[in-house]
Amino acid sequence: MQKLLVLSDLHICGSGRKIIGLDPADRLQMVLNAAVSAHPDAQAIVLLGDLTHHGEPAEYAVLADILREVTIPVILMLGNHDHRETFVAKFPDAARSASGHVQQVHDLAHHRIITLDTLDGPPYRDGHHAGLLCADRLRFLDEALRTRGDRKAVIFMHHPPFTTGVPGMDAINLSNGAAVLDLLARHGNLHLICGHLHLTIAGQTNGVPWSVLKSPCHQGIVDLESTNAHLSTDEAGSYGLILLPVGGVILHSIDVGTGAQQFGGYQS
Repeated sequence: MQKLLVLSDLHICGSGRKIIGLDPADRLQMVLNAAVSAHPDAQAIVLLGDLTHHGEPAEYAVLADILREVTIPVILMLGNHDHRETFVAKFPDAARSASGHVQQVHDLAHHRIITLDTLDGPPYRDGHHAGLLCADRLRFLDEALRTRGDRKAVIFMHHPPFTTGVPGMDAINLSNGAAVLDLLARHGNLHLICGHLHLTIAGQTNGVPWSVLKSPCHQGIVDLESTNAHLSTDEAGSYGLILLPVGGVILHSIDVGTGAQQFGGYQS
């Protein structure tokens, strides 16, 4: 089976900044090293948005330094903490669609990988963290699904177009999520993978199967009452391993740095 590695919500900071006492660059390096070491045969690494925490040039420079030694192809995506123009200035070779959005189609043997740019802006409004797929991006998605033949589609977007029951994050998900879900449901034969929540979640909405992945850095909290979108906890960093059998998608969420011992077996 072909493989993809997925890391979401990197939140790279510059100038010694930390998030809840964690250095996102150190955490990314640790998780990335573990993922690549365990799966050097992966077809690609998808970085599923929120590459940086403030969208600043120095933060993208740190990310570029970390990725410089990676030999597996890397697909870069944007999230609400990113800044499209600043990103493109540092990564001018990153794939973009005709509308200028950071998104692409990548075909594997039996699957079509579609990565979408859900960053709402410009203008970039302070505190506005919800996402958007504008008319141009919806056309891009529709065309990518319409022309894939019999390939199963694996679609990546940073912002979930569905609700998860976590009010703080559901308030800043994809603002036109209902229209996107309708489009996906019409096409079918696909699996949707999102980030944004820093949680591992799986479900199905309107017949669309989906998964959400954790972060290499700080993780979210399953609070079904609070409207605070910034609740975080220091738990193990994580990456996603996607296996792609013909006609299917298998997703593993793998924690790194837990310190847990491995055993060859046990006796009852």
